[in-house]
Amino acid sequence: MLRQDELTIEILPDGTIKTTTSRVSGANHSNAERFLQHVARLAGGDTERVRRADALHNHVHEHGHEHSHSH
Repeated sequence: MLRQDELTIEILPDGTIKTTTSRVSGANHSNAERFLQHVARLAGGDTERVRRADALHNHVHEHGHEHSHSH
């Protein structure tokens, strides 16, 4: 089970980078978001965010989560 403020990164057999996050505290949320955006930018290709069924979410994001990459 993931603890708070933990990111697990896996490289899947097809080369996909999978990141699973635990609940991220307010103090670390911006840093985690920037890290994930940076990884997506460096890796290129398409990105997709999937909400875990067991995730608790009690605040609203005022920023975009749209990622598009063209080559």
